[in-house]
Amino acid sequence: MKITTKEYSQMVKKASPNSPHLKNCIMAFLIGGSICAMGELLFICYSKLQITEEQARMLASITLIVEAAVLTGFGIFDKIAKRAGAGTLVPITGFANAVVSPAIEFKKEGFVLGVGTNMFKIAGPVIVYGTVASVIYGIIYWITTLF
Repeated sequence: MKITTKEYSQMVKKASPNSPHLKNCIMAFLIGGSICAMGELLFICYSKLQITEEQARMLASITLIVEAAVLTGFGIFDKIAKRAGAGTLVPITGFANAVVSPAIEFKKEGFVLGVGTNMFKIAGPVIVYGTVASVIYGIIYWITTLF
């Protein structure tokens, strides 16, 4: 029996649960916003240490990265991400999670063939496409400043 595309689409729609889009958007906004607010709070706290603004921003980012990595290691970040969805992926914490998760998953295969070869499986394409996009943007910016 051959199934048409229309029939298959109807079967998928029937079998798939409805997604609460509004609730998901609100949770992503609230949790992603909370992560960003925490970063701003860290920046304010670090600024009071009489260091430069650039150093305070760098320390705030590093703190968020370390927190995300530790929470990923304890399995807490995944529970937060399950509720927040894209809210945890947009800030820098999502990148830390994308590096640490495969490292934890493949550590039983050894440091070289497990952790070393799989650590950037998720984050690697982000780095590559981010770098390529920034080069293209830089070229476009450079060309537009010539005129």
